Amino acid sequence: MTYVYILQSLDGEHYYTGGTDELRGRLADHNAGKVRHTRKHMPWRMEAYVGFTDSKQAWAFETYLKTASGRAFARKRL
Repeated sequence: MTYVYILQSLDGEHYYTGGTDELRGRLADHNAGKVRHTRKHMPWRMEAYVGFTDSKQAWAFETYLKTASGRAFARKRL
């Protein structure tokens, strides 16, 4: 299963959207400072995630969530 996830920093001001096959391990990586893009705003909590059996659909959804309309969708629906 492939997951698309949204993280929120504990300061409540920063969000990060990503995809992975190992959800718990990826969150641990973010909170351990192993991910360059999220290191500055640690710690993180899982805001939402969606599981896909088809990885192509997962990566397409992740790409969509990183657009302006995708961010609006996530704020309203996820």
